[in-house]
Amino acid sequence: MTTDAAAHDPPPPVRVLLAEDQVLVRDSLKLLIDTTPGLATVGETGTGAEAVLLARLRRPDVVLMDVRMPDMDGIEATRRICADPDSAGVRVLILTTFDLDEYVYASLRAGASGFLVKSATAIELLAAIRVVASGEALLAPTVTRRLIADFLRGPHSAPVMRDLNDITQREREVLTLIGKGMSNSEIAEHLHLTVGTVKTHIGRLLAKLHARDRAQLVIAAYEGGLITI
Repeated sequence: MTTDAAAHDPPPPVRVLLAEDQVLVRDSLKLLIDTTPGLATVGETGTGAEAVLLARLRRPDVVLMDVRMPDMDGIEATRRICADPDSAGVRVLILTTFDLDEYVYASLRAGASGFLVKSATAIELLAAIRVVASGEALLAPTVTRRLIADFLRGPHSAPVMRDLNDITQREREVLTLIGKGMSNSEIAEHLHLTVGTVKTHIGRLLAKLHARDRAQLVIAAYEGGLITI
């Protein structure tokens, strides 16, 4: 009886930490998340330094991270969270105003699992949190390519070129399509493979390239010269 009841217990909610310096925005996000079944906030802050500390103490599933904050920006906070063994497994979803924040490329390199434009709808925001919490990366193809393209065109330092000699030709093809923003099913159809085979190739790419998740593979595709602007 107890076993049957436990089997039907709902999964624990996705635990979200909010790092946003605008109080009104932060309060709105908290209300939205806490009134959505399956999601719950476990902390909130308006500074990057405190986000790092709370990520270590609360170990949320997802940190919803603004880029521009006092004390420490979201990129440096992301880098510290992703590099800290005490916050291993914590995923970071970057919030960006896009037209103002030119640092998304750097945030992905810092370990972020994706990003969301602040003009997104509530439905898109909630879906983004769930996608990142599941271990996937939030990579809307049009936004991802545009942001990285703008970064590479702009007056920034050149991206680090990555050596891809250790990956196979098929893995190179898969990595190229990931860099173009294709989903697993789209890659499978394009290369005439099963989705399971695509996932296997992605797993090998993650291991060989020491990538945290799919977002890091997009960066690797650009740094390896597989995607040209």
